[in-house]
Amino acid sequence: MSERLSALIACIVGASASLSAQSGTYSNITEYSVPTGRNFPAGITAGPDGALWFSEESANKIGRITTSGVFTEYPVPTFDAAPLGITQGPDGALWFAEGGASQIGRITTTGMITEYPVPTVNSGLYDIVTGPDGAVWFTEQLANQIGRITTAGAVTEYPVLTPKSQPSGIAAGSDGALWFTEFTGHNVGRINTAGVVTEYPVPTATIGSAPNGITAGPDGALWFTDSYQDQIGRITTAGVQSEYPVTTGDFPAGITPGPDGALWWVGIQGGRVGRVTTSGLVTEFHAPPGNRPFFITTGSDGGLWFTDENGRIGRPPACALGFSASFASGTLTTNFVLGINIPATFSIHLRSASGPIADPFNHSIPAVVPPQALTLTFPNFPNLGTITVVPQLATAPGQGLCSEYTTVNTAQ
Repeated sequence: MSERLSALIACIVGASASLSAQSGTYSNITEYSVPTGRNFPAGITAGPDGALWFSEESANKIGRITTSGVFTEYPVPTFDAAPLGITQGPDGALWFAEGGASQIGRITTTGMITEYPVPTVNSGLYDIVTGPDGAVWFTEQLANQIGRITTAGAVTEYPVLTPKSQPSGIAAGSDGALWFTEFTGHNVGRINTAGVVTEYPVPTATIGSAPNGITAGPDGALWFTDSYQDQIGRITTAGVQSEYPVTTGDFPAGITPGPDGALWWVGIQGGRVGRVTTSGLVTEFHAPPGNRPFFITTGSDGGLWFTDENGRIGRPPACALGFSASFASGTLTTNFVLGINIPATFSIHLRSASGPIADPFNHSIPAVVPPQALTLTFPNFPNLGTITVVPQLATAPGQGLCSEYTTVNTAQ
């Protein structure tokens, strides 16, 4: 510890510092209200034009938002089509699933929409993704099928093995197959481009799991949300699974690979945005009050973008500290699994119940991708009782991106 810090701390020794043990996080989330009211934003994806494209299930529209927050909306031709999942197609257009009309929609970046009916009526289309074969693949929750549509509009459907399994999320895997979740089947499924299906029960299947969103991770595995068990799951292309718990009651839904090399997910009921590293470390941030985040994706601006069922589009930074702290033998130890996709200022602030103490660490750092473990120690730390340690990542003074805090008892 520096002499300056020791002197500053010495000035407040003896001041009351009776803080109860606690910890928390903060993310500088920006929100944009969708112009049409009662819109229920659902799926969201990055478009080839640098904007974000999203579906409006209740308003029956496809929305577009630039990275500066400018909206455009396009009505879906079929009445009450209830668009849900949306993805960038292999042809430079956006493709979306119409949950209420059993159709697959295609919209160009200029707003021209074409619709293609699927053979099975009342199929309950949900999620959609571009496959490795140049076609677009989608889930049919009510028909219990996986669908495939070419860019010319030819549709093929494949039954899922487990009856009434409600296939939900779908993603292209690193093995050249499509992987999907079965919300009530309690499985993660795999379908190759020839239509052969394999299923893998999740470890918590017997106690009521609900696999939901799924995405390919930077580690070659598939990562998925388990909404009922409040867990993030990982499955290798060989079928080996791991599970990581999140806050009870979150109901995690959408998940995406972040620009920082971690996985990011959103919890509908908990109103949270979460990060999980490929080693399984979870950090959670509260979205602004009244939020119900649903789907999440990475934008062309390097930010994360999510839909909020209550009519907003949110943008959290790809920034987390993975922070913990401890005190023993006169040394304050701070541990991090630090990740951020842009250069930033990394600082640590110390506070007591009576106010700020000092800032023992403040350095400019480059982007940290993927997240990296880091330990900083402060030996010969004086007895201040319980203090709050607050690390932060910021782009400039007063422009914090994210921070985390925990209380530590420094009594000798």
